[in-house]
Amino acid sequence: MTDVMPQGGGSPARLAEQAFLPRSIRDDFPILATAQGGEPLVYLDNAATAQKPRAVLDALVDYYSTANSNVGRGYYRLSMASTDRYEEARETVRQALGAEHADEIVFTRGTTDAVNLVADGFGARLVGRGDQVVVTGMEHNSNLLPWRRLCERAGAELVVAPVDERGAVDAAAFAAVLGPRVRIAAVAHVSNVLGTVNPVRAMIAEAHRRGVPVVVDGAQAVPHAPVDVRELDADFYCFSGHKAYGPMGTGALYGRRDLLAELPPYQVGGGTVKGVSHTEPVRYVPGPARFEAGTPNVAGAVGLAAALRYVRDLGWDAVRRHDEALVRYAVESLRRIGGVRVVGDPAAEPSGIVSFVVDGVHPYDVGGHLDGHGVAVRSGVHCASTFLDEMGLLGTVRMSFAVYNTAHEIDVVAEALRTVRPGTWTTDHPTTRFL
Repeated sequence: MTDVMPQGGGSPARLAEQAFLPRSIRDDFPILATAQGGEPLVYLDNAATAQKPRAVLDALVDYYSTANSNVGRGYYRLSMASTDRYEEARETVRQALGAEHADEIVFTRGTTDAVNLVADGFGARLVGRGDQVVVTGMEHNSNLLPWRRLCERAGAELVVAPVDERGAVDAAAFAAVLGPRVRIAAVAHVSNVLGTVNPVRAMIAEAHRRGVPVVVDGAQAVPHAPVDVRELDADFYCFSGHKAYGPMGTGALYGRRDLLAELPPYQVGGGTVKGVSHTEPVRYVPGPARFEAGTPNVAGAVGLAAALRYVRDLGWDAVRRHDEALVRYAVESLRRIGGVRVVGDPAAEPSGIVSFVVDGVHPYDVGGHLDGHGVAVRSGVHCASTFLDEMGLLGTVRMSFAVYNTAHEIDVVAEALRTVRPGTWTTDHPTTRFL
């Protein structure tokens, strides 16, 4: 077994023999010590959700053990301690995204929640009959359906910036669809299907030259590279905590302070108002509290902050080189197997994802075969069926990497793929419900 993580320098095969992140990082993640069907767990579905380090698990236990109380309006020490933890977590997210102000960070349940918040609040105020909303052809349903619904409600048109044969969006092609009727654009920073990194800085600049605000889905970017929303000049940027080693049901929305100030509450209830009567107009508090109705997931925010600190302390340079080494090693390994085709060009700008197809074998059959060898991958259309349709694919098998993955795990996948055969699954299999 390879006992080290791959390191940069030399060919991809050579990378597997070197080290920069110690394999002991795996000890930080208790679930990796478990077995699946008698086989050691090889977890390669990190683009769907990443596993949680002890630092996050300990933060959750510590919060509930020492500070659990409702936040914001409790005038006693325990409530104040809980509020402090919550706002400290917001500051950690601010630092992670490079935002200027902590009140530009809104805690959400994840990227889907954040995009819906912007579409239903900001988008609904901008978009009317005859207007246009731009998305790219690679969007996850979470950054597609809210905008499609907005257009349906407003009588507006959804315009799709095309992807090329590599599954990438060209900045010039994006600029070409930014006509005078466009009111807002929504783009993925990194494709959840192919790991393609979009030129979002250039795309945002093109949109801003035309006065068009941009919403960026950063769900696949935040776990793999440092993000600076001010350098990108993003108007809104969102991500999911569970993909970045944090708890399920957590995430954040960054919004420019001046834009958040214009947004009405997404939901209303406790914690969102200054005062209420049965007859007078309701007076809402400023953001971010205006967008965090009810009791927030304080423990989740604390756990998310712990996750972001964990990755930061590993060192972004090491994390990025680790991604690069694993992706390139995986691409080289897969291309040596007859009948296996890598989709797109993941090695061009590695971001932790390699998608592939096996000739004559349904992606579900491949996923089921790998599961029999203890390997967890994602098979299907990855909530991006329109993207796969454009590429003429039924679906793909997606390997997605995290800081704890190793070259040896890629070897396990390669060995298992050499024995994969068509199975008996059909499109009526229950798994299709979760595409």
